[in-house]
Amino acid sequence: MEESKTSPLAAYVVPFVVFMGGLALVEAVRFLGGSSNALPLSKPEFWVYPLQTLACGGALIFFWRRYDFGRGGGWMAAIIAGVLALGLWLVPQVALGAAPRTAGFDPTVFSGSPLLYWLTVAARFARLVVIVPLVEEIFWRGFLMRYLVREDFSEVPLGTYAPLSFFGVAAAFMLVHSMPDWPAAFVTGLIFNGLLVRTKSLGACVAAHAITNLGLGIYIMTTRQWGFW
Repeated sequence: MEESKTSPLAAYVVPFVVFMGGLALVEAVRFLGGSSNALPLSKPEFWVYPLQTLACGGALIFFWRRYDFGRGGGWMAAIIAGVLALGLWLVPQVALGAAPRTAGFDPTVFSGSPLLYWLTVAARFARLVVIVPLVEEIFWRGFLMRYLVREDFSEVPLGTYAPLSFFGVAAAFMLVHSMPDWPAAFVTGLIFNGLLVRTKSLGACVAAHAITNLGLGIYIMTTRQWGFW
């Protein structure tokens, strides 16, 4: 299928579907593996996430010319939004005494092999800082926030405000995260939605999301709270 003949809907939705499919595959392998101690079965994220990153990256490259990132600029607002969102995610641990989240994607299982350890960390950061912000912002604010205004979403200008789309997207964004993160995810959704309405720039939303995730990744590596991955 040639890229020029693909629909705008496919361009905005397929990478997100591929991403969610990767998450579903992790759970399926873990379920089928039962109580197995074999790393590929007990911790499938170590091999599924890199494949997910490559698949999503390929989809983004394939559809790239279909995306409308809106106006340029808005970078200072993006930095402020990204830092605010990061603070929301860290407040429970840093200021409210929440229990450490140490269970999760722990690259130190490869500490005996420095090359494998750093490749794992690099792949995890590529997913966290590049793939996730692009896939999620293209879907949530590039597609769904406009689709809830009008079915022919490509005709809706980026940053168009409507209460249903503004708050509905924030709620949906919240629901795809784990329940302990719902408050932070909902308010983060509102912040990124507000950033788009203010700047009319999907690129600014991607940058804000990347800043939040980069800060979170640094926090994870510093504190070893792998549950934030």
